[in-house]
Amino acid sequence: MSIGEPLPRPDGRDKVTGRARYAADQEVAGLLHAALVGAPTPSGTVTAIDGREALATAGVARVLAAADMPRFGPVAPPSAVSKLPMQDGTIRHEGQPVAIVLAETLEAAECGAGLVRLTIEPAPFRPQGGGEVAVPPGIYGPVTFTKGDPDAAFLAAEHQHIAEYRQPSRHHNPIEPSATIAVWEGENLTLYDSVQHGYSVQAIVAAALNIRPERVRVISPHTGGGFGAKGFVWPHEILTAAAARVAGRPVKLVLSRAQMYANVGFQPNMVHRMALGAGRNGRLTAIKHEVEHVTALSDDFVEMATAASRGTYASPAIFTAQKVERANVNMPTAMRAPWEGPGLWGLESAIDELAHAVGQDPLDFRLANYAETDPATGKPWSSKKLREAYEEGARLFGWRERAGRPKRDGPWTLGFGMATCSMGAFRFPSQAQVRIKADGSVTVETGCHDIGTGTLTIFPQIAADVLGLPPDEVELIMGDTRLPQGGPTYGSSSTMGVGASVLRAAENARELLGRLANLPAGEVVMKDGRIGRRGGLGAGVPIGDALRTAGVGEVVGKGRFTLPGDAPFNADGEGTPHTIRTFGAVFIEVGVDCELGLLRLRRAVGSYSAGRVINPRTARAQMTGGIIWGWGMAAMEASPYEKKLGRWLSKNLAGVAIPVNADIPSDIQIHFVDEFDPHASPLGAKGIGELGATGVAAAVASAVFDATGKRIRELPITPGKLV
Repeated sequence: MSIGEPLPRPDGRDKVTGRARYAADQEVAGLLHAALVGAPTPSGTVTAIDGREALATAGVARVLAAADMPRFGPVAPPSAVSKLPMQDGTIRHEGQPVAIVLAETLEAAECGAGLVRLTIEPAPFRPQGGGEVAVPPGIYGPVTFTKGDPDAAFLAAEHQHIAEYRQPSRHHNPIEPSATIAVWEGENLTLYDSVQHGYSVQAIVAAALNIRPERVRVISPHTGGGFGAKGFVWPHEILTAAAARVAGRPVKLVLSRAQMYANVGFQPNMVHRMALGAGRNGRLTAIKHEVEHVTALSDDFVEMATAASRGTYASPAIFTAQKVERANVNMPTAMRAPWEGPGLWGLESAIDELAHAVGQDPLDFRLANYAETDPATGKPWSSKKLREAYEEGARLFGWRERAGRPKRDGPWTLGFGMATCSMGAFRFPSQAQVRIKADGSVTVETGCHDIGTGTLTIFPQIAADVLGLPPDEVELIMGDTRLPQGGPTYGSSSTMGVGASVLRAAENARELLGRLANLPAGEVVMKDGRIGRRGGLGAGVPIGDALRTAGVGEVVGKGRFTLPGDAPFNADGEGTPHTIRTFGAVFIEVGVDCELGLLRLRRAVGSYSAGRVINPRTARAQMTGGIIWGWGMAAMEASPYEKKLGRWLSKNLAGVAIPVNADIPSDIQIHFVDEFDPHASPLGAKGIGELGATGVAAAVASAVFDATGKRIRELPITPGKLV
């Protein structure tokens, strides 16, 4: 059995030695380097562009303005924005591309971009926090939800808690900046791109350039992190393709770190307005959760952060609502653990405060309000072992014994906190194929991507498990839109969807081999390069012999993962008899230096109910990374916004703190409850890539309260809030 083994990543050596080739590493002859010229103001109209000084720079070939670009066709999601730049002079946000400099070298392109002179007719702008909020149209689901009579239930509650919880805007900051190389060959376009879903890029670029999608090929074998920043299709990808067409040469564009801040989205700042009611026994009687955040002028992004408040705890009355404020900002987008990631900051912080008000242990309060069925729909869970996750996490952490632990360690005052973790299940259709050749080689082919999440490890593992081979004998080819259409690499969806299609493709290949060997359907087994009948593998034949005897060079098994009604997307099992979610609990110990306002993570335990674990090693790495991500959200990360000028203040890794190894202790324990969910996927697996990032910020704030008695309701928890 390969599934369940803690195998190391086969791509690790290639990445640390530099053999892995990312988008910007691709070698294309005769290319021009591109540099964007961004709008210096958040609003206005570009009335003139003077590129003469730039064109006088050695190596600069072209300065492209809106008048030089083709008229783009209409685009819709998964395009991040509907109004593409460089089609007119309108400026909608600071940093918006208004010109492109093409040059023989990157240095010349960047120098030329700095010499382009813009004439701008100023116009008033709407800064973040300066406009009215409104209920947006529902994009991913209803933006308001009501169950029971929440107002009456809250007013009648024995215990009431009302509070606002705030969090700042944050940027994804993947280690690899977004990069695109566009190569035209006649009417055919090849894009080497840093993406999380190549087929979205294929469709949107084709629509914008008014060509058929099959004329666009997207290649992305390695993506250096994304966290959502590379999930949608952004204007720079379309602009690069258009610039290459105009110039008649390949064009390479790599966004600078500063340009990433204004051109590939961000998580918007949010205000969570929480109102919880509970009876004398600690049972919840009302949950009310309203969220406000900013979106762009031209498009709606709705961070459905209230989703967790509808699906985590049993309550007879629930109300949730989403509101957005339009401003001259670049388009927000999903960020690792969207919806529940920010939503559980508000919900779990309020739950902790209410538990203390009721006089119950925070864990006992959560157990008392355990949801045996989906509180919003009444449907049964596809699988849920959160109770076991609570218990094992508490045991590993020593939660019940914390009262006897020392509260001081030198200058540090110690505090303990916990929170529930939860994520919905995003599922997408997917395809894969498995080739078995007469020489015994096996290849898995699917068009999805590995953004560092471990798919390069687990897909061969899945195929090897079916075919009775060591995983290192299975080759995986991925990241190309000429391959079978794999699902996207976001929403913690790859294992459920693409993994299931790999499973079925391997099973199909095995059955095809069985037919060639005249074996009964359903009785075919394979092991160590041989194929035979179940219970009689010893009399089986080598795979190569079976193929050669049949006069066949290879068999190609095909696998598909589909959704009810052939839907292109399914959230949480919508339209099925079960609600699909993942769950967990995180326990945190912090140290606080109350004189200096310093906050340190000392240890953490994460315990999860997340379906079948295909590879414990990569799964543990994902959850550990999620806790680190949550620590950054809790204690460090914020993207400062200069309201007066309508722009991001810090656009680099020097001015925005993110966790590094020195910030993280070695004592992080991860536990998975044994679970198999046949409703989520034929593999029994669910997604785990984002679950670990949820709940952490609230658990940290709870631990800070335990240490200091201070309730922190605004992230990040910086020194000024602790002294």
